[in-house]
Amino acid sequence: MKGNFFKALCLLTGYAVLSSCGPDAPAPYGAVPSPQQVEWQKMEMNMFCHFGPNTFTSAEWGTGQEDADIFNPSAMDCRQWASIAKAAGMKGIIITAKHHDGFCLWPNPVSRHTVAQSSWRDGKGDVLRELSDACREYGLEFGVYISPWDRNDPAYGTDEYNEVFRQTLASALGDYGPVFEQWFDGACGEGPNGKVQVYDWDLYHRTVYEYQPDAIIFSDTGPGCRWIGNEAGYAGRTCWSGLDTAGFAPGKSPHRDTLNCGNVHGKAWIPGEADVSIRPGWFYKDSENDKVKSLSDLLGIYYASVGRNSLLLLNVPPDKRGLIHSTDSLRLMEFRAALDKIFATDMSDGAAAEATAVRGDSPRFAASNILDDNYDSYWTTDDGVTGASLVVDLGAQKTFNRIMLQEYIPLGQRVARFSVDVRDLSGGWTRAAEGTTIGYKRILLTDRLTTDAVRINIEKSYACPVLNGFGLYLDEIMGETQAWDEPDDSGLVKESSEALVIDLEEMKAAEGFYYTPRKKGKGGCIISYDLEVSRDGETWTRIYSDKMFENIVNNPVRQEVRFDNPVELRHIRIIPLRTSADGTYGVADFGVL
Repeated sequence: MKGNFFKALCLLTGYAVLSSCGPDAPAPYGAVPSPQQVEWQKMEMNMFCHFGPNTFTSAEWGTGQEDADIFNPSAMDCRQWASIAKAAGMKGIIITAKHHDGFCLWPNPVSRHTVAQSSWRDGKGDVLRELSDACREYGLEFGVYISPWDRNDPAYGTDEYNEVFRQTLASALGDYGPVFEQWFDGACGEGPNGKVQVYDWDLYHRTVYEYQPDAIIFSDTGPGCRWIGNEAGYAGRTCWSGLDTAGFAPGKSPHRDTLNCGNVHGKAWIPGEADVSIRPGWFYKDSENDKVKSLSDLLGIYYASVGRNSLLLLNVPPDKRGLIHSTDSLRLMEFRAALDKIFATDMSDGAAAEATAVRGDSPRFAASNILDDNYDSYWTTDDGVTGASLVVDLGAQKTFNRIMLQEYIPLGQRVARFSVDVRDLSGGWTRAAEGTTIGYKRILLTDRLTTDAVRINIEKSYACPVLNGFGLYLDEIMGETQAWDEPDDSGLVKESSEALVIDLEEMKAAEGFYYTPRKKGKGGCIISYDLEVSRDGETWTRIYSDKMFENIVNNPVRQEVRFDNPVELRHIRIIPLRTSADGTYGVADFGVL
């Protein structure tokens, strides 16, 4: 009698009570994200703004000895940055508040190398104030990049500097409102006294959380999010949000391949952030105005970052005026329009879904949950059921070439192998795509497919699979399958003891030279070098001694070096002093400007 009454009560009081009578939600599996990390991942795209003295010197890494008056934007307007970021669909902006040169874009009280020492705005300017205000006005999150490397501060390389840097963090993080992300660069070179600093990362992290307890801390080992292992904007086709960090630290990270793919059973939830610049370099250069990434490039980057369980951090550097250049902003608007067009129509709208297994046969965990707009509803199976299929019936023939899947990451990342089939006209199934990880979001690029049903096969999962999103889209802009992360394999590999020499076969007044490393395969890149020129190939004149290509290991793009004055030459040679690979270096291109 009590049992019958209880069943009747469940039926009469509706879904909420029925759900409470049904099976429990799955237990979290492995490392799981904090609520802040979940919200961070939902941002999907943010804007990076590299801005500082390097903007005016065309350098990537400043020396720290630049006069503060070099920083003098003539028309800086952070509201323009924010309005462009908002229109481009970005959710936040991260600014290089202090790069390796030590120059601070705010009046840092513990530094003598800041905007306060410049003549810009009579020494009363404050980029962080203006940008944080603009972000709030436009509904954007505000973040800061603060490099611990300081090529200006006299205390750098001593125990005293860790306290100086703590106070620097406190100033930047304590005076400008909420900071959603603190971006730490792991670079650690020599300071003005020739010493190298031993960073106190525990102190730095405690300081961040003291002033911004909800901030996501970025570094190559987290703890909030991690570098994806390259500066080209792509995550691995297998990309776990877990990472094992024992024995590692920022600047002393796991191998780049590990950062790119994560660890399958990583003990800490440290999702990937894919940073890339819209230009070849990170800081603005007039010479790169015609080298802004194409729309196809940006779409490829989006699919290889957001579409591979990572967040995209796209650098758009303000120019010498302190404005986003029109070439960059127009490309961003084109990018936004393309994304809007591609994802405006989900071919699975109005579809029905069924699964071979549903947790407790409960509607709370039904297959249809992957089709609704509720992030927190999901399909899952009983514990121990780690393989299952879902069939999405589209109700009519639909055409698409992008397949989107999502795991419900608050319960962890579980799926290790899956495939997608389409139904043919005879009722059979044809393999359309396959993959390994899903994570927060996975977008599969396929040839154009037309079908009335799609089948998702979970073939390997480390716990019962939990999916909360699915979509089918048609990208007629970028076209069919393209592999953004397959760099050109052309070029040659040379022994590091061997100079790179070219004969122009005639005299030329060269304004400089360029070097492009190979991006794939054997051979690293030249990091530091001597450069010599000759008129006859026998008598050589040294132009540079022990000069460095800045940031070339992380960003192996064409390096252009301009001479102070034109140099008459027929022969030019670069003598490697240090390379990124033992015994070899790669060359895709080398010549004179």
